[in-house]
Amino acid sequence: QVQPVESGGGSVQAGDSLRLSCAASGGTFSGYAISWFRQTPGKEREFVAGIRWSGGNTVYDDSVKGRFTISKDTAKNTVYLQMNSLNPVDTAVYYCATGRPIISAFRDRGMYYSWGQGTQVTVAL
Repeated sequence: QVQPVESGGGSVQAGDSLRLSCAASGGTFSGYAISWFRQTPGKEREFVAGIRWSGGNTVYDDSVKGRFTISKDTAKNTVYLQMNSLNPVDTAVYYCATGRPIISAFRDRGMYYSWGQGTQVTVAL
């Protein structure tokens, strides 16, 4: 079973950009949906964006539409989350997850089999 491995987090100023990467370990993303979730202390893990590896269908949470872009690199077996116009409310631990949800179920955490270890994103004013 493929294991997602995140990288690319860090500390930035409001308005800056970051790109997170999610690489496949122990397999490929073929046939999976790959999504990004984020979590802050005391809150539930929330959906950010997802992409279906085959076909490239994407889904975004309204809070990030127009600012974040999820994409894939098939040659590198990697999914990216380009985050622009970051603001402090985007501060969270970001997790990559793999599963086989239908598009309408991308937001359902229970549909994902494997989760990465998370990468911290901190946005300061």
